[in-house]
Amino acid sequence: MKIEIRLFVWTAPFFVLVGVVYGLWSGFTEPVGYLGIPLVGALMAMIGAYLVVQAKHTDPRPEDDENGEIEQGAGDQGVYAPWSWWPLVLGIAAAVSFLSLAVGWWVLYIGAIIGIVGLVGWVFEFSRGQHAH
Repeated sequence: MKIEIRLFVWTAPFFVLVGVVYGLWSGFTEPVGYLGIPLVGALMAMIGAYLVVQAKHTDPRPEDDENGEIEQGAGDQGVYAPWSWWPLVLGIAAAVSFLSLAVGWWVLYIGAIIGIVGLVGWVFEFSRGQHAH
């Protein structure tokens, strides 16, 4: 996680500095810029802090070793279902929800219902009975 930690922790001060410079340059008249950009830096710092804490509790990954070999990263990386249709349902729910910004707020309820169905379907995709795995 060394690269990810450096990416998030080192870029956080950059966004804060750019936000301050933008505020000075614009005369603090446009609040989204001089508040939003430093908030992006704060979010980057929070993610970096989380990664620092997690790096202390987990073993080093093979890609963190400068002398590591490709074979060290072999093996299972997680459980994924490449045949799952539920991410498509969630994508449709997001599209319908964003459509509500242009059409009307009542469309958001339809998108929320589709999203709840898609999320429940994705969570319980591998359940085939009571507490089945």
